[in-house]
Amino acid sequence: MVIGLILALIAGSLVSLQNIFNTKVNEKVGSWATTTLVLGMGFLASFIMSLIVEGNRIFTLRSMEPWYWISGLIGVGVVICLVQGTKRLGPTYAISIVLISQLGFALLWDSLGWLGLEKVPFTWKQLVGVLVIVGGILVFKLGGERETQKAA
Repeated sequence: MVIGLILALIAGSLVSLQNIFNTKVNEKVGSWATTTLVLGMGFLASFIMSLIVEGNRIFTLRSMEPWYWISGLIGVGVVICLVQGTKRLGPTYAISIVLISQLGFALLWDSLGWLGLEKVPFTWKQLVGVLVIVGGILVFKLGGERETQKAA
């Protein structure tokens, strides 16, 4: 479990860092070029690492549900939306909203057992947890605006 927590923390920091870099690239070349660059470099890095780690096994594709193959297309939406959201809202606010959305949809999909997930019983504690995070972000965003207005 500890390794899972550490990996999740690293992933969160990397997503945040990547989002900032992507936004800076977007300022110079635009959203679609940024998405192409990001996903192209990601493909190349993943392909090379998978050849090193897994060898020829990466070409052995096992049967799976057809809709799982669209994951890369979803990545295009992720990059475009994150870059544009960060451009309009700033990194902290945009990532905060992304996290709420991720948590909310994960709760929904877990609770309903969608997309091949094992159904996890919904509890009100889970919903309260999501709402507490939403409240924290509202305090963060609205509290900062009032301080900015006072300073002006």
